[in-house]
Formats: sequence, C-alpha cells, structure tokens
Amino acid sequence: MNGLPDTLILPVIRMALAEDLGRAGDVTAQACIPEGARMRARFAARKPGVLAGIDCVRLTVLEMDPQASIDLKLKDGEAFEAGAVLAEVEADARAFLSAERTALNLLGRMCGIATLTRTYVEAVVGTNARIADTRKTTPGLRALEKHAVRCGGGVNHRFGLDDAILIKDNHVVVCGGVVEAVTAARAQAGHLMKIELEVDGLAQFDQALTMVAEGQGPDVIMLDNFDNAELAEAVKRRGGQRVVLEASGGVNLTTVRGIAGTGVDVISVGALTHSAPVLDIGLDAF
Repeated sequence: MNGLPDTLILPVIRMALAEDLGRAGDVTAQACIPEGARMRARFAARKPGVLAGIDCVRLTVLEMDPQASIDLKLKDGEAFEAGAVLAEVEADARAFLSAERTALNLLGRMCGIATLTRTYVEAVVGTNARIADTRKTTPGLRALEKHAVRCGGGVNHRFGLDDAILIKDNHVVVCGGVVEAVTAARAQAGHLMKIELEVDGLAQFDQALTMVAEGQGPDVIMLDNFDNAELAEAVKRRGGQRVVLEASGGVNLTTVRGIAGTGVDVISVGALTHSAPVLDIGLDAF
C-alpha cells in the first residue's frame, strides 16, 4: 500500500534523532569508527509479521547520510516470515550507526501495530465487521500508528478532535441527556460533518434510534461495553434504519469474533495502538 508522505514522517525522525544525538552527537561512533568509513547492513525480521513504516528506515538513514544507498525489499502492508530481509543499506558508517536505533525503534513499533491489526482482521473474516483504531495513540506518532493500522487491514476512526463529532458519556451528562446532546451537535454540524453518539445501554440506544427514525439522529451509534446479547439486540432493533453500529470496550482477541458475530458494523480496538508489542527486527552489518 502507499506510504505516508515524507513531510509527515520527517518531523518525527528529526525529533527522535535529536533526542539520541543530544549535544555532542554519537560519541561512540566518533571514537571507534574512522572518518569516511563505509558499511553495509541489512534489516531482517526475527519474527513473522506485517510491514509498516519501511519509509522510516529510508528517511532516517538519508537524514544522517544523504548519499546513502537504500534498497527496500518489501512494501508496507506486505506480510513476511522470520528471517526476511526488509531493507539493505550502504552508507557512511558513522552516520548509519547514529541512525540505527531510531530506524529500528520506529520500524519495530509500526510493524508491531500492523501485525496485531492483521491478527484482529483475520479473526473476524466472514463477518460484516470492520476493525478500527482509536485515538489511544502515542503522542506525536498518531499519523504513523494509524498508517500502520491501515497496513494491517484495519480502518481509521477519526484522526483527531476536529474531523468528526463524537459525543461521549461526559458530553451527555453535561448536556443533560442523549437527545439534548445530539440536538446541540446537529445545530452546529455542517452537512459533511459526521456525528457519533456513545450510549451505555439499550435505553439510551432506543432514544438515539428514535432520533434516527425522525431524521435528526447520529450517523453512528457506539455501543459502549455492551455484552454480546445486548449487541445482538441493538442490531435487531436497528432493523433497516441507516445508522452505523460500532462496538467498543472489552475487545480482545478472545472476544472479537463473538462481538463480530452479533452483526455490528465496526469494532473499535484501542489495543491496536496502545498495547501492540514491538516486532523484533534485527540489524546486522555484512
């Protein structure tokens, strides 16, 4: 799949390199590596997974050595087995060794998210449910992490607070109820702005569904921490009404198949980004 624009990745890389290089640069490389020395190395997977963030390798190396030669072996979104070579690099040795950890950190993080997402996506194959992420991302890395979710076959929820209205439980409390909150949102939203409402039980769901039937309801109803029987009942009550039902809360790889089987349209999983293990990727000179 297509990668992220370099302009979105570079600020993250520059921040990470600055964090590593500090005030004096890589003192180890400067002490041990002769000036002008060249080296070749390969990034290789130690575990199977799904690739995401390969451009982080390219841009990190080029940031330190603009003359480096980089051969990317796979594209984001492709699956690989343990031992697969993901990229080979020939570069100034001092520069490359200074870039190594930043490149590995970002690549391992992104591949971990893509790999976990692919596992969730495969767990619901044969149902109508789509796997979506949340805003539970690492500050500063949201664009990269949400890209990794797409690489794994998931879909993105809203990117931030400014691209969709999501009325959650605290909004409902402050507004005085579901009807009041949705009505206020409808009065402010433009014709292209989607509105999602989080409900905590079937009583609130029925209120929202009545508004949908009247043409004034939300576009999406988030069924928060519903058990499977409640999810199935919500799907039944919706009938043919045009509102997307999203299940959220209590989702893991043990429960996701059962949740998908209730007939919901979307399952949002915070764990895709906040709990994905870093995929083990090694770097070896040759």
